[in-house]
Amino acid sequence: MTGASPEVVTPALLRAWPLSDPGAGKESRGHLVVLGGSRTTPGAAQLAGEAALRAGAGKLELATSASAAATLAVAVPEARVLDLPEDETGAVVPTAADRVVASAEDADALLVGPGFDDVDVAVALLAAVLPRVSCPLVVDALGTAYLTEEPDGVQHLDGRVVVTANPVELAKLTGQDEVDGEDEILDAALEVARTRSAVVLAGAEQKLVVAPDGRSWVVQGGGVGLGVSGSGDVQAGIVAGLLARGEEPARAAVWGAYLHARAGERLAGEMGPLGYLARELPPALPAVLNELR
Repeated sequence: MTGASPEVVTPALLRAWPLSDPGAGKESRGHLVVLGGSRTTPGAAQLAGEAALRAGAGKLELATSASAAATLAVAVPEARVLDLPEDETGAVVPTAADRVVASAEDADALLVGPGFDDVDVAVALLAAVLPRVSCPLVVDALGTAYLTEEPDGVQHLDGRVVVTANPVELAKLTGQDEVDGEDEILDAALEVARTRSAVVLAGAEQKLVVAPDGRSWVVQGGGVGLGVSGSGDVQAGIVAGLLARGEEPARAAVWGAYLHARAGERLAGEMGPLGYLARELPPALPAVLNELR
């Protein structure tokens, strides 16, 4: 059952819990690897990667299906792009694991899941990758299916994990048919945080962040415009970018959720509550970060 109410995230709270000063060079600002996308969904990896850079990460690698790699490399010239083996549908297959693990060895954080579109292939791929990874980790979207199948699959990372999940994914992670309402979402997030030793960022009308020790926060606002295709990929990228910069998981998740919400509100103020695209969220992030300095 739900315990203490989550702490409301405000600018004052964030200024009292500030991000670390970014380094002067790309090496000191963190190296992020994003494992995501497929032949038909390469844009998810692009959105996540661009959001990470806008949040201050210094170096970016995008690991995606071979058929999408060249296009992605042109679309995100700031990134190194790994072309990974894929199956007949364009999903990255488990034989790609060695190359992903090799890249993650030099990384400050790894994001997995955005743009995966085949649950069985995703679980098999992550089963070949995640037990061999030692850097901080963000598990997003269909990547959470691995933690449904393997509840202890990231225990070796000693809590250096953030799980970004919607209510449907939370329900699967906790073995329920559905999770509905803020109290149920909070209870499910608390269970996942405790059992997976991970910070959980749960998206709904409000964003909830829960740590394994039971601390919790709520980010209010953001607006209905954030309910658009690709918005979750952006949020996961922001969190991963902050994690790569060296922030601890709870701070990366709280700040990431807040930045995502405020970026949505800025765009809603300019364009109205509906109609902006997820690709427009990353360019709004630096101004929000500036306001909080």
